[in-house]
Amino acid sequence: MGYRIAIVGATGNVGHEMLNILAERQFPVDEIAALASRKSIGTEVSFGDKTLKCTDLDTFDFTGWDMALFAVGSEATKKYAPIAAKAGCVVIDNSSLYRYDSEIPLIVPEVNPEAVHDYKNKMIIANPNCSTAQMVVALKPLHDRAKIKRVVVSTYQSVSGGGKAAIDALWDETKSIYNPTDNTAQDVFTKQIAFNVIPHIDKFMEDGTTKEEWKMVVETKKIVDKNIKVTATCVRVPVFVGHSEAVNIEFEDFLDEDEARDILREAPGIMVIDKREDGGYVTPIECVGDYATFISRIRQDSTVENGLNLWCVSDNLRKGAALNAVQIAELLGRECLKKG
Repeated sequence: MGYRIAIVGATGNVGHEMLNILAERQFPVDEIAALASRKSIGTEVSFGDKTLKCTDLDTFDFTGWDMALFAVGSEATKKYAPIAAKAGCVVIDNSSLYRYDSEIPLIVPEVNPEAVHDYKNKMIIANPNCSTAQMVVALKPLHDRAKIKRVVVSTYQSVSGGGKAAIDALWDETKSIYNPTDNTAQDVFTKQIAFNVIPHIDKFMEDGTTKEEWKMVVETKKIVDKNIKVTATCVRVPVFVGHSEAVNIEFEDFLDEDEARDILREAPGIMVIDKREDGGYVTPIECVGDYATFISRIRQDSTVENGLNLWCVSDNLRKGAALNAVQIAELLGRECLKKG
């Protein structure tokens, strides 16, 4: 006997990926529902070799359903997630709404799988921010060995993190530069994104950080260790899919770069591609469609007593969103619900 799964926001980029990954990983599904807003009723989406028609989220009855994977914004989640949870359906939420609630587990299965049992608090599990998810997969095995004191991270985040409108904006701006008669106005970004980089993701906060940067700080502490100090600079770059991060780590104990490389090679969810030669590293375009978080450029930082630098790349629509949600569903099923 398998699970009854609902995908909330099935017509969006992340919703599509959730359906693809559930099929790819042969998740034990008895029944699956594709849910969307009223305007998308009847829209067809793919699930493996099957075609599903979207039904109305507003009138859907979650009673008897095991899990609902939410891939909608915070406002819609705020309305519908409590309805699903009250009906006994466990919500796995990709929005930022519940990440900072102390009673709701924030989970990356390779890092803090034990937290899954706390789903019973509110019948909700939170999925972390895309930039946090890939970084903590790399931090955790190193932290277990040498205890991390401080992390300095600069991100190079693809436009797909901003949704379909952001992808369209990059495409349209790029075309309009090559064909000036095709002047496409857009208000997705604060500045031109084509052939540019923008050091601004989400809203500015009073101290000058952006909400995206704040998320990385708070989520790393919640998932890995509250005592780790984190400072982040998050930048949007003209790449369609795949987030990259330059990560500087300071440890309490010395960790040799060769040992760090060996630790990461053995760590779940990580692929180390680290050759000190032309092309001996991974770039965003190479990680698209892959499950792994790729680590390259591992090297000692001689400016501090116990420091390392590394380069971290992952498909943000997968590990940063849909894959992590499906992995949480697998973990929940295996450890708690035990069907299938």
